[in-house]
Amino acid sequence: MKTIKILGWFGAIAMTLVIGNAFINGSFTEDGGELLRNPWGMVSLVDLYVGFILFSIWIVLREKKISAMVIWIVAMMILGFFTGSLYVLKAAYESKGDKEIFLMGKRN
Repeated sequence: MKTIKILGWFGAIAMTLVIGNAFINGSFTEDGGELLRNPWGMVSLVDLYVGFILFSIWIVLREKKISAMVIWIVAMMILGFFTGSLYVLKAAYESKGDKEIFLMGKRN
């Protein structure tokens, strides 16, 4: 679990830094438009959202409360793997080292 926590923290910190940089130095509308005009940009977006959806399946499998599921999934779709990193940390700390609880959460 220690490695998972380290990777979760690394992901959360890295995503915080790159999102902050994008807000400070980028333009969401201009840069986003450029991304959508590029075929590989489209591939990257589809790939990213497929990953979001697959990760969200894990959230659905772990969470008992529908409200928690919805909040985490909406956050995932908006903030991406910043949310994914936080969710991994949440799961790792809740599991207290138990792999089954980490994987299946409160539905275990």
